[in-house]
Amino acid sequence: MHKRQTSNRRRVLLITAESAESRYVRHRRLIRFPQLTMPLIAAYTPEHWNVIHVDEIVQKIDFNIDVDLVGITANTPAAPHAYAISERFRSRGIPTVIGGPHATLMPEEVKEHADAVVIGEGETVWPVLVQDVEQGTLKPFYRCTHLPDLKNMPHPRWDLIKGRVYGKGITIATRGCPFACDYCTIPAMYQRRMRYRPIDEIVEEVKVMPGKALIFWDDNIGANREYAKSLFRAIAPFKRWWTSQATHDVAFDDEFMELAAKSGCKALFLGLETISQESLNGSNKRHNKVEEYREVLRRFHYDGIAVQAGTVFGFDGDDKSIFRRTVEFYKEIGLDSATISVLVPFPNTPLFRRLDAEGRILTRDWSKYDGKKHVVFQPAQMSPEELLMGTEWAARQFYSASSIFERMWKSRTGLWWNIIRNIGYNLALRNFGNIGYNPEDTPAPPAGSQVAGTS
Repeated sequence: MHKRQTSNRRRVLLITAESAESRYVRHRRLIRFPQLTMPLIAAYTPEHWNVIHVDEIVQKIDFNIDVDLVGITANTPAAPHAYAISERFRSRGIPTVIGGPHATLMPEEVKEHADAVVIGEGETVWPVLVQDVEQGTLKPFYRCTHLPDLKNMPHPRWDLIKGRVYGKGITIATRGCPFACDYCTIPAMYQRRMRYRPIDEIVEEVKVMPGKALIFWDDNIGANREYAKSLFRAIAPFKRWWTSQATHDVAFDDEFMELAAKSGCKALFLGLETISQESLNGSNKRHNKVEEYREVLRRFHYDGIAVQAGTVFGFDGDDKSIFRRTVEFYKEIGLDSATISVLVPFPNTPLFRRLDAEGRILTRDWSKYDGKKHVVFQPAQMSPEELLMGTEWAARQFYSASSIFERMWKSRTGLWWNIIRNIGYNLALRNFGNIGYNPEDTPAPPAGSQVAGTS
């Protein structure tokens, strides 16, 4: 059983849980941004609690640690691992709580493995939950019933971020996204309500933030252009190098791009997803226009800002030629980098419900919902094996030495760090046994071959 602290100061262990696949992939990358969730939750923890944080990408959990509460955040592929962590601490009589995207999507399932579940955003409910632990009245569910307005948000506990060579300066300026792509979990978390922090509060935070790099963990920092422009003007004097996420159409706002560059923006993550307009339309992402991608890259590079593109294979509009066509197109337009994944139908998203109704979900083993090493649904125009191998092949082609040279030659943007980032992806890919193949050039595997999603 759990041994009670002799001191009056209670202790909480906050765990950023990562699946085995995620740990394997991200641990080998040269640039690894820390997550914001637990450093921010720690800032909302009452001062008379001592907070310990374990980020599984760079740290191991001490299961013998003496604490009064364990909090775990996990996405869907990390959920089974989070359940196992929770059960180990519960076996010692230590109460556990699980929150994050998967808990919001599947609260009843999560409750089977934890003493309490946080549904939605945690800031407003976490102090209440901690108080209930003190009083011995912990409830099974803590649901965010009103969205935090982000005013007077405390500084994240940057001191709890360990083992990160780059990027301890994490925060947010905005929260939410106005769009509702059918594969995305953000609408469930944030209810499509955009919220904005007062810019003067962000400025005060930037003044004391560690390091030179700044990561805005915003889902769409350009959703409100006028707010974004005011933010860029305000942080420009601090000469930070920063990155965030946006939609590709910000490229056509010249003032936005100029101010972003002058304020220190070095790269933006754009969810380009696919070069198939049919697939974008079918995913409720019609605001993406493939015909604009080339011009988007030109405009970003003109202002000295690199693009990391979210790239997903497996949409119903994807045939076996999609892998080759994507790599060729991205090399042609000088795309700086890409996060290349298999489409994941996260539970209770519109995509999952549609595929489930069509009988195309192959497994509910959430650990396989990683988007990297498994296919969990039946694709429309190829086998699961072909989708996985094609994705592996495309990633290796995109990050081959010749591709890196060609793309960097065309980009000419932040070459010293951009090349390092690409080399990091190249080295990480070398650690995997599956090399993949282009299904367009390879006969389909014989009937009865292993299904990637259920292996």
